[in-house]
This record gives sequence, structure tokens and C-alpha cells, in this order.
Amino acid sequence: QLQASGGGLVQAGGSLRLSCAASGSIFSITVMGWYRQPPGKQRELVARIITNGGSTNYADSVKGRFTISRDDAKNTVYLEMNSLKPEDTAVYYCIMDQSFRRYWGQGTQVTVFS
Repeated sequence: QLQASGGGLVQAGGSLRLSCAASGSIFSITVMGWYRQPPGKQRELVARIITNGGSTNYADSVKGRFTISRDDAKNTVYLEMNSLKPEDTAVYYCIMDQSFRRYWGQGTQVTVFS
């Protein structure tokens, strides 16, 4: 089970931090990350982190502004979002790949106003 939090309303240029805590069976997790779905658009990958080794991938649109990290002791993945833009407005979903299955958390709304 994934529990996401941290969304909200923020002015352009501001920052937010999203958190996603995994509970239940936490073995064999290979990837944790974040997708987002802007209004009227398809869901897209924002960032992901490989649990074995910690390598990260980012969408080009967020590189240099967003940082994904994890706290293994808390089974939690974070998305630090800086220099937010109105186009970052979306519902953000955390994901977890475990034993060849992908699990989705509930979405958290991020709204950036100019």
C-alpha cells in the first residue's frame, strides 16, 4: 500500500515536497517514483529511483528543479519540487514496482498559480 501526501496550492516559483510511504510487504521493491497527470492530458513519468544502487531518472521538463530521494528506514520516497511552474499543475501519483507488478498510490493534487 502506498500513501502519498504533500500536495497543495503554491505560487509559481515556490516549492513543495511530496512524500509517499510504502506499507505492508516491502521486499523485492525495485523502483519507486512519481507520475503526474495534468488536466486533460495523459499520465507521464516525472521521476523514478532504482532501489538497488539509487540511480534516478527525470522527465526533461523537471530536470534541475525536482529531486527524488528515498528513506529506506521509513520506506518512503520523496519528491522535492522547486521553482514550480503553472505547467506543473497536475495530480501526482507515486508508484512502486515490486515483484514484477506496479502499484499506484492515490493521487495528490498540486496546483501552481501565477
